[in-house]
Amino acid sequence: MDWDMLAYEAAPVGIVVTEHRVIRACNRSFAEMLGYARQALVGQSFRLLYGSTAEFEQVRDIGMAPLRRDNAYSDERMMRRADGGQIWCRFRAQTLTPAEPLARLVMSFAVIQDGPPVSLSQRERQVVGGLGRGMTSKEIARELGLSPRTVEDVRARLLKRFEVRNAAELLAHLTIGS
Repeated sequence: MDWDMLAYEAAPVGIVVTEHRVIRACNRSFAEMLGYARQALVGQSFRLLYGSTAEFEQVRDIGMAPLRRDNAYSDERMMRRADGGQIWCRFRAQTLTPAEPLARLVMSFAVIQDGPPVSLSQRERQVVGGLGRGMTSKEIARELGLSPRTVEDVRARLLKRFEVRNAAELLAHLTIGS
């Protein structure tokens, strides 16, 4: 028995190997969490799993500095499923090519929201992603090229929509589902 292959295939988290953001291999858990057949993912750009090209590029830009510095990056993010729904995931990446971080990455994805997918706009996903990384509204605004007031407005709408009092409760709500 090939124990290494068994560990990869039976892992309780999604595991993906990419080259220049193109999926080269993925385990069954990754394909199932996103609602795809594995064959439909291999050879595809990771762009498939984001709501827009701008969001896809922004995610790349956010992770580049940590990948260059530490050869690793992690965050929490919304991913788009095959059915158009979204899932909240804990994401981790390790580059195998430090001189060119995106040339070859190994990534893992673990679903943190067990309930039905929450539908968030691209801007809401960006703000929640920043909050999930422990950023302040000012830091999120700077990263997104927005005014802090715009970020505060999005944050306030999310708090009201999910009937929570603060960012910690919002993240907890998204983590456990409604």
